[in-house]
Amino acid sequence: MHDLVVIALSSPLLLGVYKDGLLIETVESDEKSSEVLPKLYKELRSRYSFTHLVYAKGPGSFMAIKISYIFLKTISIVENITFLATDAFYFNENQPIKAVGKLCFVKTSTAIVTQTFDEVPLNRFRLPEQLHLEDLEEDTVPFYGIGAVG
Repeated sequence: MHDLVVIALSSPLLLGVYKDGLLIETVESDEKSSEVLPKLYKELRSRYSFTHLVYAKGPGSFMAIKISYIFLKTISIVENITFLATDAFYFNENQPIKAVGKLCFVKTSTAIVTQTFDEVPLNRFRLPEQLHLEDLEEDTVPFYGIGAVG
């Protein structure tokens, strides 16, 4: 049995297949999550049986988070697969994550907060070589962090 991790917070979309906690396959796509996630899942599902679906619940692109949440939540219900989540900082070594303008999300020891940066750090999300299911949460509700910007 395998675990699937989906990181749809920014481009590229990342999918990782894990066996016994070790990364065995990585898929990257610069296409829109809404268009490519179902195709990639179908292709991976034809080769693997998943026991866990994992996603980065934010902060990040609101639309990509919503799409990955709805898609994976639906698959978890239909296929009876455990659905887990973690914050995006798990996938970028706890570096600041761009929000809007010069505002970034920062993870402190107690919360995820916003902070202004003179220069917005560029970061890239990555799939860890080893996945620790005990680090993940059953609370899969997306984290948006800030309200709509108008």
